[in-house]
Amino acid sequence: MKILLVAINAKYIHSNLAVYSLKAYAEKYGDQVELFEYTINHRADVILQEIYKRKPDVVCFSCYIWNIDLVKQLAGAFHALRPEVPLWAGGPEVSYEWERFLLEHPELTGLMLGEGEGTFRELCEHYVDHTRALEEIEGIAYRNPAGQVAATSGRELLSLDEIPFCYGDLSDFTNRIIYYETSRGCPFQCSYCLSSVEKGLRFKSLPRVFEELGFFLEEQVPQVKFVDRTFNCDHEHARAVWQFLKDHDNGITNFHFEISADLLTGEELELLGSLRPGLVQLEIGVQTVNPRTIREIRRTMDIERLKAAAVRIRERRNIHVHLDLIAGLPFEDYQSFQKSFDEIYALHPQQLQLGFLKVLKGSFLYENRQAYGLVCQETPPYEVLKTRWLSYDELIRIKQVEEMLEVYYNSGQFEMTMQILELAFASPFEMFLALGRFYEARGWFYQKHSRIRRCEILLEFVKERGLPCRELYEEALTFDLYYRENMKSRPSWAPDPALFKDEARRLGQDHKNCHLEPFYYDFSLLLEKKQRGYPARRAEWRFYRFSYGERDPLTGQAKAALI
Repeated sequence: MKILLVAINAKYIHSNLAVYSLKAYAEKYGDQVELFEYTINHRADVILQEIYKRKPDVVCFSCYIWNIDLVKQLAGAFHALRPEVPLWAGGPEVSYEWERFLLEHPELTGLMLGEGEGTFRELCEHYVDHTRALEEIEGIAYRNPAGQVAATSGRELLSLDEIPFCYGDLSDFTNRIIYYETSRGCPFQCSYCLSSVEKGLRFKSLPRVFEELGFFLEEQVPQVKFVDRTFNCDHEHARAVWQFLKDHDNGITNFHFEISADLLTGEELELLGSLRPGLVQLEIGVQTVNPRTIREIRRTMDIERLKAAAVRIRERRNIHVHLDLIAGLPFEDYQSFQKSFDEIYALHPQQLQLGFLKVLKGSFLYENRQAYGLVCQETPPYEVLKTRWLSYDELIRIKQVEEMLEVYYNSGQFEMTMQILELAFASPFEMFLALGRFYEARGWFYQKHSRIRRCEILLEFVKERGLPCRELYEEALTFDLYYRENMKSRPSWAPDPALFKDEARRLGQDHKNCHLEPFYYDFSLLLEKKQRGYPARRAEWRFYRFSYGERDPLTGQAKAALI
């Protein structure tokens, strides 16, 4: 008997914690359960061939918004080839509206609803031992002998300490992110999130957590990403984990947490500020600064406290901070969203993710979408198209801002230049929108551009806008290029190296590990994020040394020093 657990991830670097956890809990059937991971970037026929060649007796698919269409396609094709093989699906994309889903997909034998470890183990009992009938398994929807769809009662939630650690041999995780959890559930009831549907908040015991984190540290894995919905909702638990990581830091592994920054205490901020640069990165879901919207989505958040915490973390310069915004929430119109964007951008996180509301099945917003005038895509990812407060035309403009934000801010490739360009606009949102319209007018959106070409486009934008100090923008772009890498192709606007070759050699140019570049403008305050106006221009140029063997652990930028 072979039961195949199929996970189709969004990217190669991702892994699927769910299927590993299912297999670990069903350890009694370890010889009968096989894992199979692919990505949505693989052709459907290739994945189908691989499933078929494994000759499974049962196939179970792990379903999410990014893979559900592909899963449907694969299930239909495989059923046509092997109609005798039971096909099961589980995950958030099939746990709601289960009756309609089964009726629309007669190739499926059944669905695992909600938390799946116990359910999957009992399915193994059914197929391997033949000791448990389907109707005796809690937490499933299935086709009964009469061909009708039915669901059993819900399953009692497990203690996390009952679930075995699912990682052992890490050879399959080279260059991939390892996902890990110390809790399930969320204390908040945000109306757009499926975590609000799950009742109860459970934590894994700290001795178990320390033992498992010790494994990752000993193995020196590059990154562990916690999937806890609000990691710091329990202060004692969060402090204990962060203190453990500080005390056992291996100098290599990075740990990613999703937190609510407004919950951070002074003691926790001090602890976080004492960590090795790069040990921890924090993702903070802001979503909006509109008080009416915050109340309407049933979110609990002190926005001013959040901002203060984000600023304090940034000032320590030891933690990579990722802030999130969502466009399309109730009572957030175009002007309100622009205000949210500008206020959060002013915090200058390393990453600012501008997302768009996904109206997920099972969420409160999905159940009340008509009341909010939510029009969304009918197929995954169910992204919002318009609301009572935001038109599709306005959403398109926000999409342009998002694209430019990704290219010129989140990429980290234009750090100096963007700080200077911001000075020419009253609002960061308006700056990115102007850039987006500039791209749109020339048909450059959604085209692949080299980094040098992105720089040239910025210079063309500066010229069209009539912005002063073109020389400053040219030098800033040159700085950004070498700040990131020792460029093989020199930008056309930069000075001829022959003009400063001898001086650079005298100052100790090492072409393998560093680069020396002359500048008239002083970028010192920009490097410190303390520039309040345009940089001063010197009468003579001075050199910056870019050292590529010494990179910022948060941004990956080379060490840049004035000499």
